[in-house]
Amino acid sequence: MAITSKDIISLSQARAKLTELCEEVRTKGSEKIITKNGGSCAALIDAERLDHYHRLEREQIHIGLLQEAIKGIADLNAKKVLSLAQLKSRHGR
Repeated sequence: MAITSKDIISLSQARAKLTELCEEVRTKGSEKIITKNGGSCAALIDAERLDHYHRLEREQIHIGLLQEAIKGIADLNAKKVLSLAQLKSRHGR
């Protein structure tokens, strides 16, 4: 769902209408951007959607780790390895 100008709310408006905003976010699935001094400072989104975003983020991390593990196995199979001494000399330790 795209954010429109009616979804951008000042902090003072958000304080005054927090109950109504929470209900709208929960029932309609909308998202609100809260501004302070003209700049965005927070977002109001449904808690289930936030959980979903966090699960997606963890999945992306896991996919990246799996891709690195697959690359490491491929490097081992191709004999693209360094000894500990080579690694230390390469990185100056």
